[in-house]
Amino acid sequence: MNKKELEVFAKQAAKGIKSEQDLTDFRRILTKITVEAALNAELEEHLGYALHEKSTTNNSRNGYSSKSIRTEDGQVELETPRDREGSFEPKLVKKNQTRFTSMDDKILYLYAKGMTTREIVDTFKEMYDADISPTLISRVTNAVIEEVIEWQARPLDSVYPIVYLDCLVVKIRQDKHVINKAIYLALGVNIEGHKELLGMWISENEGAKFWLNVLTELQNRGVNDILIACVDGLKGFPEAINTVFPQTQVQLCIVHMVRNSMKYVPWKDYKAVTADLKRIYQSVTEEEALLELDNFCLRWDDKYPQISRSWRAHWANLNTLFKYPQDIRKAI
Repeated sequence: MNKKELEVFAKQAAKGIKSEQDLTDFRRILTKITVEAALNAELEEHLGYALHEKSTTNNSRNGYSSKSIRTEDGQVELETPRDREGSFEPKLVKKNQTRFTSMDDKILYLYAKGMTTREIVDTFKEMYDADISPTLISRVTNAVIEEVIEWQARPLDSVYPIVYLDCLVVKIRQDKHVINKAIYLALGVNIEGHKELLGMWISENEGAKFWLNVLTELQNRGVNDILIACVDGLKGFPEAINTVFPQTQVQLCIVHMVRNSMKYVPWKDYKAVTADLKRIYQSVTEEEALLELDNFCLRWDDKYPQISRSWRAHWANLNTLFKYPQDIRKAI
């Protein structure tokens, strides 16, 4: 995964979050990671040597001070690095600055545009009215990349009640051309009920083997069990999940099932077919759902036999939600 792809999917991945609050929380975390990495890179430039290297001056690092800034996504608490002489004057987030907007997007967007270092210097000048050296720009962007890579490899919880496995398609600039790129996501719901983006991956082809590698990576990062995995209808997907997590229950995505079903339906029957499908997946019990599926067959099999055939073929991984109360069904 190259730098452009890392920057693009870190910026775009929030589009795969399921609610506005999830998106806000993800952007706030990304802002904190980005700004702190940039500030540490600035201090390194100011001191003239990297962390753990031998000092060539009398000045040195002197811990951190807490700072709260207001962003488009709310308050963000930062750990701002200090030097012993007190001569360090941050340029990206100045002393006494209390408002800061779109720092994450702006830094990540630079590489996505395919800019040269000089162009990035000019852009920072325009953004912050600060004269920043090309060396500093390289250190800042490299520090951000390192933080993203560290985040991608961070340890995870041992158990997640629900994990969603899916992908989103984003446009990136590659070799002077704009192309579509698939970003694969694992979004977990932790024991406290909060959504957590577990990881993001880029692959040329989606397949059961690819997802097997993703699940193995999650296991290697500390995940011992997933109670329910929500996935699309990719062939071999449930088997790949149960290879790594044998006790995991698989729930096929209802949205994907309905969307695939409607491929066969012309507009004149669209509303009626979707209404009858809704009766199936919104049933209170599995027995009621199967009865509604039988009713669907009686009404529509003469025109669209592929739909009921697909639902029956996948029923073993569609009926998981009926084992749980309504609140949990909504989460699934």
